[in-house]
Amino acid sequence: MVTFMHATRTNIAASRIAITAAALLAASMAPASAASATQAQAPQQAAQTMPELKIYHLEGRRSERLVWLCEELGLPYTLEYKRGDLRGSMAQIRAISPLMPVAPTIQYGDQVVVESGAIIEMLLARHGAGRLQPATHSPDYPYYLQWMHYAEGSFASRVIADYRVEMIRPTTTPSPLVDAEDTVRFAEEFLSRHPYFGGAEFSAADIMMLFPLNFADSTKVIDISQFPNLAAWREKIQDRPAYKRMLAAARPDGLIGALPPLQGRP
Repeated sequence: MVTFMHATRTNIAASRIAITAAALLAASMAPASAASATQAQAPQQAAQTMPELKIYHLEGRRSERLVWLCEELGLPYTLEYKRGDLRGSMAQIRAISPLMPVAPTIQYGDQVVVESGAIIEMLLARHGAGRLQPATHSPDYPYYLQWMHYAEGSFASRVIADYRVEMIRPTTTPSPLVDAEDTVRFAEEFLSRHPYFGGAEFSAADIMMLFPLNFADSTKVIDISQFPNLAAWREKIQDRPAYKRMLAAARPDGLIGALPPLQGRP
């Protein structure tokens, strides 16, 4: 009985080896068309047909991010705003999004969408074809996502809170609850180890991070000269041709309606 069981197991093992060998042989002889078809589908899935895109804009505000993104990617868009007239531009936004009149607001085909970070992620997912973001398996991808969300979730929120508190009640020492310099130091330290906020390459995370930094600097919430890595990064990305094209389209008269800087700051 024992001899029979041993022989049966041996036969089963031999059968499995034969099946495996046959499968490997069939795979090696099969045409590569199936794999090629799968690879050919990837670009089509990554770059969908672009519907009409209208960007409702306020000069010098977050809507610049979307113009810059489209210029980097070569995506067609229409920029809707009244030049030199923030109130007029806001009236256009209210007409299309009365419950949430913010810049940016976009009309994407027949949909109205707000939130610059969400709009950027949607445009990249549908029309970016892998550009301006690291591959999901890349070690840089977690950093990219971190800074995409940090730009508004931590950086802009604290900078704006600091500014409002100081305008209402100027102090000699910052409140520990809204100390924007902590968020800036975190970004400064990251750039001491990486050339961009997306890691090794320029990405949409850099587009997201520029607005709160410029706000903090122009309102004197921070002194950017104290953060050399951020200063060098800003100079580098603002020298990009797409950024300059964005300025020509979205800020032809320079920054209008700028908030007054904090008093007593360098």
